[in-house]
Amino acid sequence: MRLNETVSAERPHISFFGMRNAGKSSVVNAVTGQELSVVSDIKGTTTDPVKKAMEILPLGPVVLIDTPGLDDEGKLGELRVKKAKQVLAKTDIAILVIDSIKGINKPDKELIALFQEKKLPYIIVYNKADLLTERKVLKENELYISAVTKENIKELKEKISSFAGGVRNEKPIVADLLKQGDLVLLVLPVDEAAPKGRLILPQQQTMRDILDAHCSFIACQDTELKQTLAMLAKKPKLVITDSQVFEKVAEDIPDDMFLTSFSILFARYKGNLEELVKGAIMLSQLKSGDKILISEGCTHHRQCNDIGTVKMPAWIQKFSGVNPEYDFTSGGEFPENLSEYKLIVHCGGCMLNEKEMRHRIEQAVVAGVPMVNYGVAIAQMNGILKRSLEVFHILKI
Repeated sequence: MRLNETVSAERPHISFFGMRNAGKSSVVNAVTGQELSVVSDIKGTTTDPVKKAMEILPLGPVVLIDTPGLDDEGKLGELRVKKAKQVLAKTDIAILVIDSIKGINKPDKELIALFQEKKLPYIIVYNKADLLTERKVLKENELYISAVTKENIKELKEKISSFAGGVRNEKPIVADLLKQGDLVLLVLPVDEAAPKGRLILPQQQTMRDILDAHCSFIACQDTELKQTLAMLAKKPKLVITDSQVFEKVAEDIPDDMFLTSFSILFARYKGNLEELVKGAIMLSQLKSGDKILISEGCTHHRQCNDIGTVKMPAWIQKFSGVNPEYDFTSGGEFPENLSEYKLIVHCGGCMLNEKEMRHRIEQAVVAGVPMVNYGVAIAQMNGILKRSLEVFHILKI
């Protein structure tokens, strides 16, 4: 990822739904001005959600998702429809494409009811309008279009743009905890899991947020932390560390310095920090044989000392003194049925958009399963969770 790009997780996710041969893929191609999706007269050409991050004027940076038809048939078709509906978890704005000649049918109505239930902004577009002999009066969130003649495609993009303004995540990562001129110390360990030649996404985004607050930061590895502190003429307002070295950093900095982690900052930025802090209690209540789900939002190559599959289970076992069982998921995979788990341990979610991260937390709440993220869990297991939350001035544990 180039530093001047808007990452996918920070872009509004716009998903296109509809029946087979309603013209979803043709509409996506018309909106983008590219052959993003394969178009065919054969029903069911789109078999899996097609996702593309791109820039569209006047929208700016967005993620477009083309989904399989809602009327797909057979066992494989059912799985495709299920995949299409799973996209709702990450969708910020839904576009329902209707065949103008055939009109709205039962699956379309069921999807509209889902949009309304989830309070999801949506637009209904009647495609193939060039084939109509007469047209009805439409509601404000409806539009006649033609992917063939490009009728009202510009108007559709403008309508999407007006919706998109209300779904962008404008919350600060750390800026609201700082005053202009403050200094922040970032602790960035470089080990075998660190990407060579670049910083990971949460570090980049936090740095930019600090700069936007007209503050300064200085960065070092945990091995140079004491030396760096000794060189500073100004006391840092806040120390932010990678969670993996939380314990060491806590020992190396004075007690009167605020300390937190990138993962905890992102728990607040993208999810529900209060709910994830509640989940930390379960770490000391586990029993041998309890099932724990460890879930990551990205699909990085697993290292020999991977934090999710190696380090986290070892830390949990050491802290709890018991032997739980583990399931692991990554990327877009997240179980619909969570009832078998005693605890969910999730990554910071930097590669998920806010909508999907919040959806996962809500799933856990509804299922009655405690959920915690990496940073909160590591702080709890090292006895420093209370300290890592002091900077927020809002949480009591």
